[in-house]
Amino acid sequence: MNLLRKILFPFAILYGLITSIRNFLYNNGVLKSYGFNLPIIVVGNLSVGGTGKTPQIEYLIRLLSDSYRVASLSRGYKRKSEGFILADSSSNAEIIGDEPFQYYQKFKNILVAVDANRKNGIQQLLLQKQKPEVILLDDAYQHRKVKAGFYILLTSYGELYSDDFMLPTGNLRESRSGAKRANVVIVTKCPKTLSEKEQENIKIKLKLDKNQEVFFTRISYDNCVFSDKEQIKVKDLVVKDKLLLAGIAKPQPFFAYLQAANDATMVYPDHHHFTEKDILEIKNKAKNKIIITTEKDFVRLKGSILSEQLFYLPIKNEFVNGDDEFKKIIINYVGTSSRNS
Repeated sequence: MNLLRKILFPFAILYGLITSIRNFLYNNGVLKSYGFNLPIIVVGNLSVGGTGKTPQIEYLIRLLSDSYRVASLSRGYKRKSEGFILADSSSNAEIIGDEPFQYYQKFKNILVAVDANRKNGIQQLLLQKQKPEVILLDDAYQHRKVKAGFYILLTSYGELYSDDFMLPTGNLRESRSGAKRANVVIVTKCPKTLSEKEQENIKIKLKLDKNQEVFFTRISYDNCVFSDKEQIKVKDLVVKDKLLLAGIAKPQPFFAYLQAANDATMVYPDHHHFTEKDILEIKNKAKNKIIITTEKDFVRLKGSILSEQLFYLPIKNEFVNGDDEFKKIIINYVGTSSRNS
């Protein structure tokens, strides 16, 4: 913890008090939460920064979209628009945000919408001609105005919420007790060497209730990188000079997976909107090398002067164990809720 964060400790106490009062008011019905008559799954976290929400949402889309009409609803972080927008052929990353645009590009059989007001966003989705049967709320764990039927809380292996503290001293958006709202907790970005003993130790540290399930996942990188026109196997990239480019919260694993001795790297802030100046700087540094970036950055850069040399590396969430059990829990919730509705 750096010195400035230690100095700001009193503000962290105050922030924690404010968020605790807010949660108390929602928990006791003083502030109203709105329920809806269809299955709604929230994926979120207690902390700021990357915990792997995007691959988890995509996992749920793959799991559910063959059997149900699925919609994803996000706030559209850093988009240059306001209000409710339903993605269509005129949408791009600037209009709806990079992650929603990524969903729209990859999954043609779902509705993708953005609205900072999740209650209004759900209401607008339910007015559509082909209204959804399941709604996935992306990064909405603290959005208490909507009462979802199922909550998935993510926490990174290297930065467990149980070891963290409130903003601005730590990275928590609300106190650790907020984890009690979760039906399922997923510890993300685990190492391949994670043992069963370490899993049990983490479960003890998280201090969850007996009715809460805990799962462990790791990032699985594809064995190919892709452009709009072709793909290259990762094993064939070793002999190629390349520029690795990332505008995500924690890019180190991405670089580690691809980087060879002579590769150049460029790092931008998470959800960065690339300006013409940025793109020229990237072009000048890359020269004629291929450029490999993350999927989120690719959707912001495609169509630029970099397109001919631009590739992306897809990622997925892979369960360390318990994959079938997790699927069963989700399918059972959605099926039961759909029948009840």
